[in-house]
Amino acid sequence: MRFKRPESRPVPPAVAAALAALAITGCATPGTGDPRDPLEPLNRGIYQINDALDRAVIQPVAEVYVAVLPTPARTGVSNFFGNLYDGWNAINNLLQGKVGTAFSDVGRMALNTTVGLLGFVDVASRVGLEKSDEDLGQTLGWWGIGHGPYLVLPLIGPSSLRDGTGTIIQIALDPQTRWIDDEPTMWGLWGLRLINNRANLLGAGRVFDQAATDRYAFLRDAYFQRRRNQLWDGNPPREKESTRARPSVVELPPVWQRQDLPVPSPEARAGATPEDAAAGPSAVEASLPASMPASMPVATGGEPMAAILVTRVATD
Repeated sequence: MRFKRPESRPVPPAVAAALAALAITGCATPGTGDPRDPLEPLNRGIYQINDALDRAVIQPVAEVYVAVLPTPARTGVSNFFGNLYDGWNAINNLLQGKVGTAFSDVGRMALNTTVGLLGFVDVASRVGLEKSDEDLGQTLGWWGIGHGPYLVLPLIGPSSLRDGTGTIIQIALDPQTRWIDDEPTMWGLWGLRLINNRANLLGAGRVFDQAATDRYAFLRDAYFQRRRNQLWDGNPPREKESTRARPSVVELPPVWQRQDLPVPSPEARAGATPEDAAAGPSAVEASLPASMPASMPVATGGEPMAAILVTRVATD
C-alpha cells in the first residue's frame, strides 16, 4: 500500500452524488408536509432508491458477513474504524471548546493504535478513556448554524443541509480517501466499513420494519431526535409545544365521547313529591350506565348544572 499527496485524489463517486443532491435542492419541488422537510418529494425519491439498493445488495451482504465472521472479529473491525474516527472526534471537540475531551480522544487514539494493535482492541475504554461521538455537523450546530432542510443523501441516508455538508467534508478529507494510493485497498476499506456498519444495524432494522407505518417519516423523525440529543450531549432542553414534530407513526381515534343530558326544570323539581321519588329513577338517572354507583353525593344550594355522561366509543 502506497501513500500520495491528498490533492491528487479524485472525488469519490459517493461524495459526488451527495454533492449533486445538495446542488439541486434549490430547484426541487417543495413539499407540503413537515416544515422541516420542504424537499419531501425529492427526499422520498432518493430514499426509495437507497432502500431498494439496501434490500437488494447491502443488507444481504451484511447478513452473510454476520453469518461468516464471528462476533469478536466483527467487534475488532468496528474498533479499528472507530479508532480512525477518534481523530475527527478530537478535532470537533477542540472546535467546540471541549479541550479536555479532545485530549482524551487523542489519548484514546494513541493508546489503541499502539497497545490496542492498530485499534482492533479498545484498550482505552478499559482504562477509563470514554469514547466521544462528535462530527462536523454538531460543531456547526454548536456555533449556532441551524440544521436547515432535511435531506436524504445517496448511499449516506438521512441528513440535513448542515449535517450533510459536514459529512461530505469529512468523507472528502478522510485519510482513507485522500492518502491511500492503492485503489482496491481504498475502496475495499470503504466497502468493509459500509457493510460492517450495516451489520451492526440489522437488529434495529427489524424493529424499524415492524414499528413504522410510514418508514420515511419515521426515519426522518428519529434522525432529528437523535441529532438534537447529540448536539446537546445527551441532555437537550425541553422542547416548546409549538416546535414539536407531529406524530408520524400512528394516530388513534378518540375512544371517549361526551354527551350532555337534560336537567329537570326548577318547576319540575319544585313539584316533585315523595311519591314521585318512590316511583322510580328520573330520566337522567335512567340514562346513566349500570356500572355507575346508584348512590352518589349531591351538592345543595346554587343553580343546577347540566349532567355530563361520558361513554366509551366502540372501535374496531
